[in-house]
Amino acid sequence: MTKLLAIAEKYARLALLIAGGISATGFAPLNLWPLTLLCLALLMHLVAKADSGKRAFLLGWLFGVGHFAIGNNWIATAFTYQAAMPAWLGWVAVLLVALYLAAYPALACLGAWLLSNPPRLRGGGAREVRDGGGSPSSTQPDGIPPPPTSGWSPSLQAGRIGTPFILAFAGCWIIAEWLRSWVFTGFAWNPLGAVWLDTLFVPLWLPATGTYGASGMVILVCGLIALVPAWFARNRQRKAFGKAGSWIATAFIVVFGVPVLAVSLFPSIIADNRAKAESGRPRLTVVQPNISQIDKYAPGYDAINFARLARYSQPRDEAPRLILWPEAAIPWRLEDGYPFRYYQFQPGETAQGARIALMKLMNPGDVLLTGVDRLEFDRTDQLVGARNSMSAMDSSGRLLAHYDKSHLVPYGEYLALRWLLEPLGATRLVPGTLDFWPGPGPRTLDLPFNGQRMKVGMQICYEIIFSGQITDRANRPDFIFNPSNDAWFGAWGPPQHLAQARLRAIEEGLPVIRSTPTGISAVIDADGRVVKSLPPGKAGRIDAHLPVAKAPTLFARYGNSLSLAFAALLIALTFIPLARRPTSR
Repeated sequence: MTKLLAIAEKYARLALLIAGGISATGFAPLNLWPLTLLCLALLMHLVAKADSGKRAFLLGWLFGVGHFAIGNNWIATAFTYQAAMPAWLGWVAVLLVALYLAAYPALACLGAWLLSNPPRLRGGGAREVRDGGGSPSSTQPDGIPPPPTSGWSPSLQAGRIGTPFILAFAGCWIIAEWLRSWVFTGFAWNPLGAVWLDTLFVPLWLPATGTYGASGMVILVCGLIALVPAWFARNRQRKAFGKAGSWIATAFIVVFGVPVLAVSLFPSIIADNRAKAESGRPRLTVVQPNISQIDKYAPGYDAINFARLARYSQPRDEAPRLILWPEAAIPWRLEDGYPFRYYQFQPGETAQGARIALMKLMNPGDVLLTGVDRLEFDRTDQLVGARNSMSAMDSSGRLLAHYDKSHLVPYGEYLALRWLLEPLGATRLVPGTLDFWPGPGPRTLDLPFNGQRMKVGMQICYEIIFSGQITDRANRPDFIFNPSNDAWFGAWGPPQHLAQARLRAIEEGLPVIRSTPTGISAVIDADGRVVKSLPPGKAGRIDAHLPVAKAPTLFARYGNSLSLAFAALLIALTFIPLARRPTSR
């Protein structure tokens, strides 16, 4: 292990670029999270040894480039479903996104280095060595060669990672992930806490700390792993392996790591409360028609695609159901009042004709939630924009409510910097030239159903990834409906999207229901467990009862203020051991 660390230190930049890529395999669909922990431990080890904040930032950035390039490889697949731009641009997009997102782990590394090396402790150490004013060998125990002086700092006990650095790193990582969720509209895909979704610990943390706080907890464990080589080497050299610190660390890892591994390999260890009484719970029919992205917009396929939706939506008895269709499920206009040309080629060439076609699939008392595009016109009836929407309709054809997607996908649903990019030939990925318009934000639809009121929290597709931004806290829903179209995103995107929907269920204490054209559609209970699902590439339906919601969690009440408070606590704790350090002279 010592030799491997020496090689990593010698080729730190390349090592962290590769380690960043390997770390992304801890997310779905591979779920190789032990590799993620080891790679992050290596990052922390090398950043702790950096001789300057600039080097710490660079190392974190290189790690981030590898991490996000591999983790977001599914972005490239989306470019294969459009003809306006060459498909190879998808890989350019993956790299450009990674180059930008890498700034966030880089900022976490810089912040941790600065906090654990305050100015009063930077007066000597590495700076003296670089200036020729000090000798690192004078600080070494007998018989131990001095550390290399190029790029590494002897000011932290020969670059040894310590408690202040670990605490600072965890706090800064939480803040960096939170910033990534909203700066430049945000891209919160694959927060680090997701790697432990199927272990015992993250489901316990999330209701109190949120996803970003759980990411900080993962970092704390990675810090302990980073400590292990130094502890073992030092105690072996001193022939004092029984020293209390090493045994405590070893015991902590065993006590902590063994349950995590056990629950990952044997999920049944966790008590399963899914078999609760279902009598009286609303019935759901979740439809997955397996309509590929190629077929979705192909000329003449509208009737074929609707037939697939209809096939899996037919009632099997007379009980009222909530029928849930995917995002943008049908190309029809269900609202009256549009110019006639926008009703052509749909049933009856009217909004009413389209609604009648849907009514034929429904029992009395059924409610359908379907994805549609709603249109925006100016005063001269010229189309000026569209909204990615979900419309609720009852079995009599009455439109009950609409929800307009608020958090739109940059370059997917609108072209950011259109004035600059459009002349260069760039366009959005979704067919069409006009941009989608955003809705007002999280909203709860209050729908009549089977003689009662049902509160449905809406989050369309990508919106579900934004922790703390998915519910109307003043009007808590009974569940969250997350219609999506993951047909764009290859093999890695859909399972990663599902994992993040499960994180939201745990955070909010609410069931999450997903309906997608090609998978993965799922019914998720309020503990984040997948009750029923349909795999990618399979047509079918899920008939289930709506799982029971929990009482509002701490996170449901206070949101990401809890994550940020946890980060602040970790950073504050950083200064306690630092206060005991002697000032460098």
